Amino acid sequence: MPAWNEGETVGDTVAEVHRLNEGYDVLVVDDGSKDATAAVAATAGATVLRLPFNMGVGGAMRAGFKYADRHSYDAVIQVDADGQHDPREIASVLAGLDTADISIGARFAAKGDYKVSGPRQWAMVFLAAVISRLARTKLTDVTSGFRAGNRRAIAQYLDHYPAEYLGDTIDSLVVAVKSGCKVTQIPVAMRPRQGGTPSHNPVKSAVYLLRSVFALLFAVTRSRSRIVVQEGTV
Repeated sequence: MPAWNEGETVGDTVAEVHRLNEGYDVLVVDDGSKDATAAVAATAGATVLRLPFNMGVGGAMRAGFKYADRHSYDAVIQVDADGQHDPREIASVLAGLDTADISIGARFAAKGDYKVSGPRQWAMVFLAAVISRLARTKLTDVTSGFRAGNRRAIAQYLDHYPAEYLGDTIDSLVVAVKSGCKVTQIPVAMRPRQGGTPSHNPVKSAVYLLRSVFALLFAVTRSRSRIVVQEGTV
């Protein structure tokens, strides 16, 4: 659970995961927060990994994957600290790993009422179409951060998980596919932010469109990873 200044919501999100009683360990990567994110997360029962300064979601996730690898977890799943990802969907997204290395909780796959419009929608449709061809499977939401990975995916992420804008979604997914990871998607219902202020507006949406195209073009030029999974693991 990457978190940057999410003290308002991270405690409730962690508590909600624990209330499922499904045996999940919760790691909150405090990405150099200036508020009480780390303390609130720890009080709610999470293990907290504190980064000394803000590295962005890519850097936070990279730290989380290193933690998972060192502690020999078989699977990981990213759940945003702002409450948009419904913890009740975790089991469904993890189940996608039965047939794939990476399972994406998809917002635009006939479940829920999450909607976008304008440039953001155009960008998402374009990105989904291109990456679907690369992955040889239909994907509708390649920018979703609600995604799970098995040991093979973790090993690939340790080799390549970028910190650039959209690197944690577009770039990481494209390189994983090029490196031989199989991807699937699971329909999920997304919730509004449970706190804080949404960052989208018409100007930012237009910028998102341009930057997402550049992110995709940059990603397809990346070299594939050589995936090395530890001995005796699946």
